[in-house]
Amino acid sequence: MASNRPAPDTAYYEGYSDDSGFGRGDEPWEEWNPTEDSVRPVRGRHRVAKQRGGLARSSTVLGVGVIAAVGAGGIATAKDKPPVPISLPDLSAVTDKLPDVGSMVSDSDDAGDAGQSGVTQATAAGFAPTGAASAADEQGGADAGEALRARIMQQAEAKQDQAASAEAAVAADAAAKKASEDAAKQQSAAEKKIAEAKRKAEEERKRKAEEERLRKLAASYTLPTSSYTITSTFGQAGSMWASGQHTGLDFAGPAGTPLKAVHSGTIKEAGWSGSYGYHTVLELEDGTEVSYSHQSSIQVSVGQKVTTGDVIGLRGSTGNSTGPHLHLEVHTPDGTNIDPMGWLQSKGLNP
Repeated sequence: MASNRPAPDTAYYEGYSDDSGFGRGDEPWEEWNPTEDSVRPVRGRHRVAKQRGGLARSSTVLGVGVIAAVGAGGIATAKDKPPVPISLPDLSAVTDKLPDVGSMVSDSDDAGDAGQSGVTQATAAGFAPTGAASAADEQGGADAGEALRARIMQQAEAKQDQAASAEAAVAADAAAKKASEDAAKQQSAAEKKIAEAKRKAEEERKRKAEEERLRKLAASYTLPTSSYTITSTFGQAGSMWASGQHTGLDFAGPAGTPLKAVHSGTIKEAGWSGSYGYHTVLELEDGTEVSYSHQSSIQVSVGQKVTTGDVIGLRGSTGNSTGPHLHLEVHTPDGTNIDPMGWLQSKGLNP
């Protein structure tokens, strides 16, 4: 190991210092003999932390480096304070206690090689030095960010798909509801159309049935005379009638025109009847009574059965009459006098 330069004399050194706090290098030095305490490894803020991977050799090597630096640079002093003398111990006192630097360096080199091999192996196993670790961290962060972005995009797409599915479901429900409503409207319209058709068909059936009934009635009923003119109607007011109004229907026409039974029945009255002149009453099967007045002659007798169209007398002007005519009256079974015109029309006849 190289020897340190001798320290300067105390008297000369105390009176001299350049701006840097160190001597110029040409002043006298005194011998420095380090002791066991002076070569103890430096601790505190000057301590070098041991680095992973064999970068720091050992605390012993650090101590040797400190000794060499102090010997080469001299004694450091504060700029504004007077220089402090340092006594350098004799290194020979501790030379035997220091380890062999060559073996330490060799061992350290071997350990460094082993550490480098360990670093290489660690790097191969997934570990890298500081720069490589930073790149790996950056790459890992980028991969993590990309993974997060992909996950967010996937969640957004899933939500969009859910929204689209919900919208499609709503649209399908609305379409189904509209289709159902349209079908219901069409069905209702069809039902109304069918009901209307049934109603019209029923009305047509009833009309035809009524026509058939009237046809049959017309075949079974007939007008009481022919070649006539209606001169007075039922309920007509006038002074010539004792009640103040006409009680029947007058068929005016040539005298001697046959008078016929309007329907099958039995002759209830036949003869003279005051103001009615020659008068005949025909009672029908349902109890309705039809009377013929002002006849010129009667050709039936009481209790005689007649059928529709049988001649019961001849038109005349007997009784209270102003000319040849048939005065026809109709009475219900309870004796009520009704309008002969309406009654004949109800039997399918049109006087």
